[in-house]
Amino acid sequence: MTAPQAPEATLGVPAPRSAPGSASRTATGRARNAEPELYDFRRPMTLARDHGRRLEMALERFARMWGTQLTSRLRALCSATCDRVELMPYDEYVGTLPARTALMVCTVEQTRQTALLQTPVETVMVWVDYLFGGTGLGDDREGRELTDIELTVVRELLQPALDDLRYAFTTVAPLSLSMRAVQYSPQFVQAVPASDAVLVARFTLHTGERVDTATLMVPAENLLAAMRLAETDETRSEDDRREAANARAQLEVAVTAVPVDLVVRFAPVTVRPPEVVGLAVGDVLPLQHPATRPLDVVVDGVVLARAAVGSQGSRLACRVVDVEEENA
Repeated sequence: MTAPQAPEATLGVPAPRSAPGSASRTATGRARNAEPELYDFRRPMTLARDHGRRLEMALERFARMWGTQLTSRLRALCSATCDRVELMPYDEYVGTLPARTALMVCTVEQTRQTALLQTPVETVMVWVDYLFGGTGLGDDREGRELTDIELTVVRELLQPALDDLRYAFTTVAPLSLSMRAVQYSPQFVQAVPASDAVLVARFTLHTGERVDTATLMVPAENLLAAMRLAETDETRSEDDRREAANARAQLEVAVTAVPVDLVVRFAPVTVRPPEVVGLAVGDVLPLQHPATRPLDVVVDGVVLARAAVGSQGSRLACRVVDVEEENA
């Protein structure tokens, strides 16, 4: 069996934030979980530490420019702070959103995929109120949606900020978004397949006295592929290469020391519930496993090999006679 590839370290480091006219404050990130989390090598959903660090720096830069854009257009004190960056399946991201919220559906120019900028509907209504010369009270009527005129001014407000995203990601990977529509029910917006990995940035928005949470979702595969392609040995320092090699070696040692439950089993038998309930001492349960067929060698429900029954001294043993190449 070939060893599984090294998982990338999870990153969700809180970023510092400061609101205009107020003292500097530290954003609250996720609390560290004392219990270890199971890692699924067949479905990796974590960010490499250096990738996460570069993404956070780019998104912090974008957040500062976004806050400046809102302040200049709304003529009210505004700020945006990037709290953390996460990698998760799209359906999990949708599950974290409110049942009703404003989803700015955007097109990723480089790949023609769909990205989402999510903000509370009430926040968008406050923006509209400021844009039309109001005091920022907004409109909190339940079920309220943007009119065509309001949608036009909101698009004109957000598109310059989305254009700044291209500049913020210059040193990371090409990323340009253009806003095309607004939706209000996350469950009905199938931006990407449910199991696809997406990058989710979470922001804290200050609009006057109002504080809200916003998210930016971008499909992860092409963006991370572009980052890996640009990350060659020539662009990394000697210390970075040495640190990566040391981390890989430590991980390989740790993985080889993890205990694994290995099971040798017969072919399963299908029985009816009454047969199971009626089992008693002395009953014979016929197996459908041919005497000439090797047994299955199983790890975590996956058949890795076939083995013939034998003995080694006074103990039962089995000899591997075949290996499942596709699982090895």
